[in-house]
Amino acid sequence: MRNLGMGKQMIEGKIFEELHFLIERIKSFKGEPFTLPSFNCAPINITFVMLFGDRFDYKDPTFLTLLRLIDEVMILLGSPYLNYFNFYPFLGFLFKTHKIMLKKIEDVRVILRQYMKASREDINENSVRSYIDALIFKQQEEKNKKDSLFHDDNLMASILDLVMAGTETIATTLQWSILLMMKYPEIQKKVQEEIGRTVKAGSWATYEDRKNMPYTNAVLHEVQRFITLLPHVPRCTAVDTHFRGYFLPKGIIVIPSLTSVLLDKTQWETPHKFNPNHFLDAEGNFVKKGAFLPFSTGRRNCIGESLAKMELFVFFVGLLQTFTFRPQPGVSESDLDLTVPQTTFTLRPQPQATCAVLRE
Repeated sequence: MRNLGMGKQMIEGKIFEELHFLIERIKSFKGEPFTLPSFNCAPINITFVMLFGDRFDYKDPTFLTLLRLIDEVMILLGSPYLNYFNFYPFLGFLFKTHKIMLKKIEDVRVILRQYMKASREDINENSVRSYIDALIFKQQEEKNKKDSLFHDDNLMASILDLVMAGTETIATTLQWSILLMMKYPEIQKKVQEEIGRTVKAGSWATYEDRKNMPYTNAVLHEVQRFITLLPHVPRCTAVDTHFRGYFLPKGIIVIPSLTSVLLDKTQWETPHKFNPNHFLDAEGNFVKKGAFLPFSTGRRNCIGESLAKMELFVFFVGLLQTFTFRPQPGVSESDLDLTVPQTTFTLRPQPQATCAVLRE
């Protein structure tokens, strides 16, 4: 992933290219209301650039099919019936959710197999264009090893993980960031003023510019803290473990609660309120916080953390350079709902619309 540019300047160019397409799409609404998921196409396309080696046109039938299937799977992952099945699998005959979800995942696999087939037919060790290319090349390199982990099932599982988790998380975070700017127009204005002071007219803010934009950086960190996008991600103990008087045998499932730190009242002055000052000192300088763990921590933290941070900054700043986001007519800032997020694989905002007003 690093060789393909994740977190590096070479992928930043792709993000700027995608920002152009996203802005043109939003301009096409001509200031009229549109739904928050309309922002999803851009960050999802960056993940696909890494996986497949190229972006999709927003009207491409394969792209639209993948978007629909990913969305449906994410919604099913938040279903209480799926949790019931996980706890009581012997009652599976009463529940259909897991069967529907597995069918949709298989539909995604069908598309991925086509790309894997094309990669095998056109593999070039001197030009690895995508994550799929890299896996296929490694598989061919180790084809004579009996215990190689690079077999088809593992390749498919690795790609599928990134297609699902790697697209949903950053896309949903971008939705939340726009919703929160609509909810708090005074914060949106302060971000735009800082952008105006820092970024040269006619230029885009680069990821490096964040070091000179403490308020904007604080706002983006507070978005990720406040929304607690993934409250808990199951893990598994690698070895027998003794922890705080408890014995956890090797292989047991452990579910750490990221919410316990992201909303910890001993770490944050107003944990349940959106407050960028959590990441600013008295002089307005950006301050790192040890309790900021939206990507988890340790060896199994999010593989896409560096890419996600770069995407979120470039897309967010580019959008606020170009537009001011407001609620649709007849809806006030106080009407915007932050309190009851949709429970899917992530905590999504409730379905709401925005209006993008083009700035001078």
